[in-house]
Amino acid sequence: MLFEDRADAARQLAAALMPYRGRRPLVLGLPRGGVPMARIIADALDGDLDVLLVRKLCAPGQRELAIGAVGESGAVVRNEYFEDVAGDYVQEEIAEELALIRRRRVLYSGVHPPIDPAGRIVIVVDDGIATGASMVAAVRAVRERGPATVVVAVGVAAPSSLALVGAEADDIVCLHAPPGFVAVGTFYRDFSEVSDTMVTAALAAG
Repeated sequence: MLFEDRADAARQLAAALMPYRGRRPLVLGLPRGGVPMARIIADALDGDLDVLLVRKLCAPGQRELAIGAVGESGAVVRNEYFEDVAGDYVQEEIAEELALIRRRRVLYSGVHPPIDPAGRIVIVVDDGIATGASMVAAVRAVRERGPATVVVAVGVAAPSSLALVGAEADDIVCLHAPPGFVAVGTFYRDFSEVSDTMVTAALAAG
């Protein structure tokens, strides 16, 4: 264990991100765990908060193993396991996750209209990085919209995945990248599920 909970990790990330205070960053949380963290960071940096919708694509029967990720535009990021999975399953998985993304966009936009990242310093926040597929998809999705700078901020990450994400972002702040990484949740004493209600509350709090 490294962090008490996501709020603990967010406060530590906010301290590490203080050079961006006063520059009105746009802080984007990955739903769902990253959004309450992004709320804390945005408040600490006097920035704006929004969500960035991406979903990992899971291996058959293994919901914790990502074979890639899909962004809101439908763009897919593939990892090393992607080609090992049958095409019909992959297409169904992509369609299912895109449908969830669209439902969440409707839900979240009801309390917080999307903010244009063009020309902004954008900080993309999540509780951790396992395979890196979701975060790579997130960074690429932001890049499509013309930000000035893309920063990734996470509590913990697998070192190999951190390198993949670092190649996509302009800056990366990671509090812990242990060589023995297994899963994000093992580094949090409290890794309770974050609900859509908690996400909408974080978005509405600004």
